[in-house]
Amino acid sequence: MSLASNSKVPCTIVTGFLGAGKTTLIRNLLATAGGRRLALIVNEFGDVGVDGDILRSCGIDSCPEDAIVELANGCICCTVADDFVPALEMLLARPNAPEHIVIETSGLALPKPLVKAFNWPAIRSRVTVDGVIAVVDGAAVAAGRFADDPEELKRQAEADGALDHDNPLEEVYEDQLLCADLVVLNKADLLGESELAGVERDIERTVPRAVKVVRTSEGRIDAAVLLGLGAAAEDDLAARPSHHDAEEEHDHDDFDTFVVDLPAILEADALISKLRKAAEDHDILRIKGFVAIEGKPMRLLVQGVGARFSQHFDRAWAVGEARSSRLVVIGEKGLDQDGIRKALNG
Repeated sequence: MSLASNSKVPCTIVTGFLGAGKTTLIRNLLATAGGRRLALIVNEFGDVGVDGDILRSCGIDSCPEDAIVELANGCICCTVADDFVPALEMLLARPNAPEHIVIETSGLALPKPLVKAFNWPAIRSRVTVDGVIAVVDGAAVAAGRFADDPEELKRQAEADGALDHDNPLEEVYEDQLLCADLVVLNKADLLGESELAGVERDIERTVPRAVKVVRTSEGRIDAAVLLGLGAAAEDDLAARPSHHDAEEEHDHDDFDTFVVDLPAILEADALISKLRKAAEDHDILRIKGFVAIEGKPMRLLVQGVGARFSQHFDRAWAVGEARSSRLVVIGEKGLDQDGIRKALNG
C-alpha cells in the first residue's frame, strides 16, 4: 500500500454468492474487532432489511446502530452514484468517523464496478479498498451448482439441445472470485477433505493470480485476518478480470425477487418442510427472513440456500413491535410467485 493511501479510511468489500455466509462472517468480524471503530454498508436485494436487522442485533459498541447503512434500492454495483457514494460520504462525515468501513454486497453484485467507484473524484482521496473478501459456499460448489465444467456442459447439451450455456449465476460467482484478495471457503464442516481440496483446486483454476483460500465454518474468522490486507484494489483493476469488462453497466433481469408475508406459525419444523419442498418444486435459489411463532417471545431467523435450511431464534420481539413473518424469495427469472405464495401459505 502506498504512503498516500495511509491517510485514507480502509474499506473491506465482502462479496459472495447467495447464502454463502457473508452476514455471519461480518457478525464474527464485529465481535473480534477489538474496539476498532467500524461502520457497515449493507446492500439488500429486495425490500426486507433482513441482513441489516441481523447485524443491528449484534450489540457491538464499536459499531453502533446508526453506523449501519442499508442500501435497499437495488444492487449496489448498479446504484453507485445514487446510493453508494452518498452513503460513504455520510459515514465519513460522522463526528466519530469510522476507522474502517465494511461493505456487504448482495449475492448478485459484481464487485469490480464497486471497486472502480473508489476512483470517483468525490471519494478517491478519502477511502481505499483494503481488500475484497469472497465468501464461498463450499457445499454448493462441491455439489457442482456453480462450477465451470466444460465436460458437464457438453453432457447437458447432448441431453438438451435447447440448453442455455451462458449461466449468469456462474458468471457472478466467477467475477466475485476474480476480484478477490482473500477467498473464505465457508461451510467446510459439511465437506470431507477430498471435497474441500477439489473446491480449492476449482478456485485456483478460476483465479489467475495468487489468492489465499481460508477454510472455515459458520464464518468464524478473526477480524485480524480479514482487515488490514492493504490491497488498494482500486489501483489494481487490471489484475481483476471480469466477464463484464466490455460492458458499461449490467442489470439483473435474469433474477426475480419478491416478498412473502405469512401469519404467525405454530411449529417451526413444519414451516421448514414447507420451505424445503417449495425450494425443490420451484427451483428457488434463496429464502431468508424472520418468522413469528405463536407463544414464543423471540423471532425465528430462517435462511435457506436451495433446499438446505438453517434456523435459530436471534432476538426477542421488542415491546410494541409487530410480530409479523416476512420472507424474501430469490430465483431465476420466471419464478411462479403465485404458486410459491400458495405453497407457503397453505
